[in-house]
Amino acid sequence: MLTVLDHMTLRFEERHWRFAGAKAEAIREQFGESITRYYQRLDALIRQPEALATYPQTVRRLNRLRDARRGARTVGEVSPAR
Repeated sequence: MLTVLDHMTLRFEERHWRFAGAKAEAIREQFGESITRYYQRLDALIRQPEALATYPQTVRRLNRLRDARRGARTVGEVSPAR
C-alpha cells in the first residue's frame, strides 16, 4: 500500500522542471531531505507494483530514465584486461 509520502512523491515527479537546480531546491523544501536520499527513496518506490498500478505513466517514465542513466554509465565503463 502506498503511503501519503509515496503519493506526494509521485505527484511531485509528474511536474516538469526547466532547471535541475529548481527541482533540487523544491525537494529540499517540500520533503526536507537530501537529494541523494530523495532519489534513493524514489528508486525503491518505482519498483513497487502499487506505484505502477496507481501512477503508470509516471512510473514507466521514471524507469526509462533510470535505465537510460544506467546504460550510459555501463557504456562508459572499461572492461578489465585479460
